[in-house]
Amino acid sequence: MTTAVLSVSGMSCQHCVMRVKNGVSALDGVTSVQVDLAAQTVAVEFDAQKTDLPAIKAAIADAGYTVNE
Repeated sequence: MTTAVLSVSGMSCQHCVMRVKNGVSALDGVTSVQVDLAAQTVAVEFDAQKTDLPAIKAAIADAGYTVNE
């Protein structure tokens, strides 16, 4: 398993948290998604043979939020 912690901007409420969690969790190979609203971070544990960081970043962007590099 691989773990990545991403800085994400634009999240302001629990609805935002659920949108990000649902979007990222839908990816094949993602086993855990933890969103810290106060810190504006998303920690994702995933199987690198089934998904990758660009796909995770795209899922967050598709949910309407910005991944900071």
